[in-house]
Amino acid sequence: MKAQSGGIPRYRKWEGPAILEQGFRPFFLLAGLHAALALALWIHVLAGGWMPPTHFPLLSWHAHEMIHGFAMAAVAGFMLTAIPNWTGRMPLQGLPLLALVLLWGAGRIAVLFSASTGAGTAAAIDLAFPLVFLAVVAREIVAGRNWRNLPMTGALTLLFASNALMHAEAAGAAIPAGSGARLGLGLLVLLISLIGGRIVPSFTRNWLVKRGATKLPASFGWTDRIALGATAAAIALFAVAPESAPLAWAALAAAFAQAARLVRWRGGATGAEPLVTILHIGYAFIPLGLALLGLSILTSAVPQTAALHAFGAGAIGTMILAVMTRATLGHTGRTLHADRMTIALYAAIVLAALARLAAAFLPGMTMTLLTLSGALWCGGFLGFAIVYGRYLTRPRG
Repeated sequence: MKAQSGGIPRYRKWEGPAILEQGFRPFFLLAGLHAALALALWIHVLAGGWMPPTHFPLLSWHAHEMIHGFAMAAVAGFMLTAIPNWTGRMPLQGLPLLALVLLWGAGRIAVLFSASTGAGTAAAIDLAFPLVFLAVVAREIVAGRNWRNLPMTGALTLLFASNALMHAEAAGAAIPAGSGARLGLGLLVLLISLIGGRIVPSFTRNWLVKRGATKLPASFGWTDRIALGATAAAIALFAVAPESAPLAWAALAAAFAQAARLVRWRGGATGAEPLVTILHIGYAFIPLGLALLGLSILTSAVPQTAALHAFGAGAIGTMILAVMTRATLGHTGRTLHADRMTIALYAAIVLAALARLAAAFLPGMTMTLLTLSGALWCGGFLGFAIVYGRYLTRPRG
């Protein structure tokens, strides 16, 4: 989360609770807790347990809470902390930040109990957070004249639309099934491609330079442009035509371009620092997911759920954990190094993603692998909330 346009962030002295000092503190903590608790509830439902009183079909509720609950909290934490670096303006703190947090929390409760509150009320409450958050981000970027990052408001607008589509579909509107979830998932993959394309080679370069390396990650060039363009095209087709032949070939082309992009970032040279290596591992799930997506259309041997979870559990889950741990350490004044506990958290999430992919290919072991994947996922993110919660809720060290 380094400056992208030369802005020098200004920080007022903060004397309130540390958790409300910067956006990453409450939202990263909530992202970790929600990832664990919502997934635990989902596995409980699959095992025949308590059925939440939501008007969403249960699979849609699971997708909604992973995309617009867990991932959106992480996006909010990242952007609220990055924007002062981008613009040189002061961060959101105190009561305004608390208001955003409460809006996010109200949305989670409204969706979970939407069968009682009613579809319209649940949608209005849940959509308030992404709408207000979009307004906050747009205000800061425009006020700071940080035009380079203005496209982020476009991505947030489309995420808002994805959320609205999921609510509309759950309420019975005549829209293509799953279009809102596909749009949201695809947008998160595209955001990781865009932001990851900045931070992964940058952090890798910084670490290699400190070690005296001379062979460094390649600078942004045509390989990156082609990879981003191909991925955007594949994501657009995925949202509107998820079974089409053009999507198959677009996804395979994007997978090849993304793999070529990743290789240029020198991830193989970072094994001595897992805090850097995990970024490369997380990003690798993007070309894997794109390849699986293309193959799922061309052959029945590859189920599309494998691609969906390569994106969701793999790319999104791993990259979010990687960024949250690194940003928390850096912004709370701690050494940028992954200790044994952090490495264990990384291993849990990567193994959770791999177990979920295996479940798609091994129907005879589906429930066993789903339970294993869920336990690893919950352990990884609950572990983050416990271990890193100490840093997030205490003053800068």
